[in-house]
Amino acid sequence: MHHSRLSSIVIDCDIDDLDVATAFWSRALGKPVADPDQDGDGRYAELQTAPDEPIIVLQKVDHASRVHLDIETDDLDAEVARLENLGARRVALVHDRWWVMEAPSGQRFCVVRPQRAAFGPHLNRWD
Repeated sequence: MHHSRLSSIVIDCDIDDLDVATAFWSRALGKPVADPDQDGDGRYAELQTAPDEPIIVLQKVDHASRVHLDIETDDLDAEVARLENLGARRVALVHDRWWVMEAPSGQRFCVVRPQRAAFGPHLNRWD
């Protein structure tokens, strides 16, 4: 049995200065900036969310701006297989850490390892 849940809402930003997008989305959503430079190279910023809310991350990208979801799981292979059985397809394994996938309707999303220490609220269990 493995577990999964909605983890993150990722706002992909095709923009030179991620600070501009971070300031906008922080004010628009009423969420303070938790970390303006999550990875130290200016590619990720995180807004502050409550422990039972999805993480909101802004990501600097080189493709069209869009929003995608991350599903976190304690068994990456099992969750990817479950989603494939539902009709999703694998697009790319990134840094041997997460899968970019595509829903049958064309939306891209990621399957990632647990993103927070508390993996409990809103947890789905799959046989």
